Amino acid sequence: TVNTGFGDAYSAAAELEYSNGSTATLMGAERAKNGALEPFNVRYWCIGNEMWGRWQLGYMSLNHYVQKHNWVVDKMREVDPDIIPIASGNAGDWSKGLLRNCADHIDQMAEHFYCQERKDVVAHTAWIAENIKKKADFHRQLRQELDALQGKDIQIAMTEWNYWYGPHLFGELGTRYFHKDGIGIARGLHEYYRNSDIMVMANYAQTVNVIGCIKASKTAAALETTGLVLKLYGNNYGSIPVGSTCDNDALDVAAALTKDRKALTLSIVNPTDKAQQVALDIKGLTLAGSAKLERIAHSDPQAYNDPSQAPKVVIEEKQLTNLSNRLTVPDLSINLYTLPLR
Repeated sequence: TVNTGFGDAYSAAAELEYSNGSTATLMGAERAKNGALEPFNVRYWCIGNEMWGRWQLGYMSLNHYVQKHNWVVDKMREVDPDIIPIASGNAGDWSKGLLRNCADHIDQMAEHFYCQERKDVVAHTAWIAENIKKKADFHRQLRQELDALQGKDIQIAMTEWNYWYGPHLFGELGTRYFHKDGIGIARGLHEYYRNSDIMVMANYAQTVNVIGCIKASKTAAALETTGLVLKLYGNNYGSIPVGSTCDNDALDVAAALTKDRKALTLSIVNPTDKAQQVALDIKGLTLAGSAKLERIAHSDPQAYNDPSQAPKVVIEEKQLTNLSNRLTVPDLSINLYTLPLR
């Protein structure tokens, strides 16, 4: 991310040259002197961060900022024309104004959101997905409204998203996450998959302690409930989205093929306090018969993991030799089935 507040286009271009320039350039030579002979070849560059916020040093009004955004990108492209500039967006008049005035200087639009707490558990787990869909729908509508977007495919990079509420138990902004938050993150991932035509990137914020998916003390660390979900889906989920529908409105379901198309991954989230059933009816694919089930479940939506204790919420794994056509998923659970294909 380059500084588009108090920073200027020449400083941004110099930073890019330090990262990607050859040793024949002024800043590339400086990089080599510091021990990195080869360029880093960073492709994705955020042009400012939350520049719509008055808390940002160097904040300015939209009509001025659009000029600065274009100036910065022009100077950076002189150094490396292959960068992917990500604009500092905020769904509403700000994003609309950037896209109207800077479409030729934007490859992706950064959006951010954070959710607090809803008392009803099902509503709480739905909040993340609702925000994702709202952002996607807003940008789809802009594609219909703005002449500047005709013939372009400027996608959304959700460079910050998470829950953010509660006391700071792990230092500055070090909030604790609960099982209900992990369920909400899983439902959010499902919504990203459903909108992967327009969502190109999603970066959970953040990593350690500060609203992080890992909580650490001086001597230990633990995966938060949200971190468990990111681990489960990140390690095992397919990368080719598959259409899915569910006859049980209480459940949130998504599916994808693995990259080699040798398996179908099917995820079922049950945010309710009762076990639920769903019929399995797979069309166009032939299952091999066996399956692997990985599950995150706990009867208490307020259950949490802490670095000072043995984990209360874990990923459980089991092999299913005879997969039933009717699946039962326990209350407050995240279920990932890996189904080998013939």
